[in-house]
Parts: sequence; C-alpha cells; structure tokens
Amino acid sequence: MKKFAFVAVLIASMVMAAVPVFSSAQAQAASGPMQVDVFWYTFGDTFLASVRNAMIEEAKAYPQLKVTHYDCNSTQATQTQMVQTAINQGTKLLVVNIVTTGSEEAAQTIVDMAKQANVPIIFFNREVSDNVIKSYANAAFVGTDADEAGYMEGQAVANFLLKPENWNGTRSKFDLNGDGNINYIMFRGEHGNAEAFGRTKYSVQEANRLLAGKLKLTPSPANQTSRQYEDDGISNYFLYGNWSATEAANLMRTALSAFSLTTGEIELIIANNDDQALGAIEAMNEQGFNTGRAGAGYIPVFGVDATTVAQEAIRSGKMTGTVLQDAVGMAKTVFALAKNVADGQNVFANTSNYNVDKGVNKIRVPYAIVQ
Repeated sequence: MKKFAFVAVLIASMVMAAVPVFSSAQAQAASGPMQVDVFWYTFGDTFLASVRNAMIEEAKAYPQLKVTHYDCNSTQATQTQMVQTAINQGTKLLVVNIVTTGSEEAAQTIVDMAKQANVPIIFFNREVSDNVIKSYANAAFVGTDADEAGYMEGQAVANFLLKPENWNGTRSKFDLNGDGNINYIMFRGEHGNAEAFGRTKYSVQEANRLLAGKLKLTPSPANQTSRQYEDDGISNYFLYGNWSATEAANLMRTALSAFSLTTGEIELIIANNDDQALGAIEAMNEQGFNTGRAGAGYIPVFGVDATTVAQEAIRSGKMTGTVLQDAVGMAKTVFALAKNVADGQNVFANTSNYNVDKGVNKIRVPYAIVQ
C-alpha cells in the first residue's frame, strides 16, 4: 500500500509539473488582443483629432490591444448607450472623452455601469470630478490642469505686449487710442467646462499681474456680458464661440459691424482654443487685418492647443501665440494606463513618475507656450 501511494503521488506531481502556469498577461496574449473602446465627444474638434491621430499611432506599439474609436456626435445619450453596448459585447477597457462636463451625473452613470461590469475606465481630456473617479477603484482621469493654460496664455500676452518693439517704456503700439488699456475680445468655450472658465479668467488675470504699472487688459465693448459667473470684471465678458471656428468667425463679423479695429475699441483677441482664434482671424482677414502681408493691419491673437493650423498661422504672421496642449503626451499616458490593464494590474498602477493629483487617480499633462 505504501508503495502504491508513493507511485500515485509521483504520478500526480508529474502531471502538475506538466501543466503550465500562465500569468494574466500570458493568458491575455493566448486569447488574443484585449478590446479597448474609445468614445470621443465629437470627431469634429481639431485638437481632439490630433489626440486621436496620436492614439492611432501609439497603438502600433501595443499589439496586445485592439482599439476601436467611436464618434458620439456631441450627444451624451448617444455616448452612454455606446458605452453600455461595448460593455455588453465584452470590452475590457473603456476610454471616455465625456460629452457633458460641469455635471457629475453623466460621468457617474458611466462609472456605475463600468463598476457593475468590473471593467476599468479611463476618462481623458474633458474633466470629470474627483468624486466620480473616487467612486471606483479602477477608474482614472488623464487631462490637464484646467487653470494652467489660462496662466500661460496670460504670460504669452504680457510677454508679447512688453517686447521692446511693442513697448517704448510709456506706451504700447497696440494701445491704439493711447488710454493705457488694451481692449480685448474673449472667445469662450463651452459653458460649464472647467478649461473654458480657467482660460477665460486666468489669462486676463495673469496678464494684468505681469503688466501692472504699464498696461491693463480691459474687456472690449464688443464682448457680450453674462451673469453665469462671478462678477470679477473678467469672466462675464466674452463672445460665446463654443470652441468653434465657424461660430467665432460669425461672432467676430457681427462685432466688426459695430466696432472698429482701428480706433481702440478692439485691440487684442484672446481665445480659449485655437479654432476660435482662427475663426476671429478669418473675419478680420475680410477687413484686411492679420493677412500676413507686409503693411497690413494687425491685432494680436492668442489661442490654446498649438494645433498644426495655428502654428502655421503664427509662422505666417496671422496669429501671435498659443499654448501647447500635448496631444502626443496625452495619448501616450492613456496607453500606459491601458497597458496596466492588459498586464492584469489596476488601471492606475506604475504612475509615480507622472504629475498626479494628491488623493485621486488623476494625471495632469503639462502645457507649454508657443510663440
């Protein structure tokens, strides 16, 4: 009996040794690429198109991932339904550029769906609240500091106005009526969007801090006013272009029908993004301004995103400056988190080298000034 038992144990151990032990990553590789579904609030946004192109390029380095992109056509109900369908079809990772910002409800609904299905989720670019991210241990956000772009845009404006060729020590060449103020039009992005608010408020606030004792940015009478925001002399004065070049161009044409580019009523353009800046330039081109030609009239124009079109406009003398929102950096960060999931780890693993918010799974990709 002892001999029989010994043989049985020996056979069992041999069988166990013959059975391979797979890690979660090896198991994933054996079953094929991991499905990743990416939901864009719209395919029509110029900056987001650059992020999407960067993601498509970055995906080539991750054969373990199968990535599918969806256009939600700026409709939250469409996005929410698309996410549910992806979950039903067995997605392994959700990557969401939320349609509705400024409210927790839409993002929380999607997180709850992901949590119930035990599917990790990465929000990106359009801010969702800390509470939403904290509600699910396998949720994360990749974006920017909503206020940083505003501060940098303000720095770019002040640096330009104080260049020796633009400032003689007592007066700016762009202070057309000589009153010590630079009358600006602000083109604002989406209501309720944290980036839009930060860029609207802090671009002017920071520029005025740096210009103190020399010049002051003041809202042009061409701006409209709103009571949606705090009465700080900045945030309630803007034209609502809603990120769109077309809308900004139409608003600028309307402004130019009542206000002048030569008498000091409009002396500067600040836009929350490059598309709106380029729309304003399009309208001014029709009056011979900012054409890039020698001797043409010129109003300084600043944006955010550093899109390819905006950078070309700066090189050709039509636009003044922009702030780089790093599309490639955002794409690389999202894929680094996706790799965590493919490797069987928490979505927010291995992030100690990133700019991470304290106490919440959020990564901030830095901006940079381009002039």
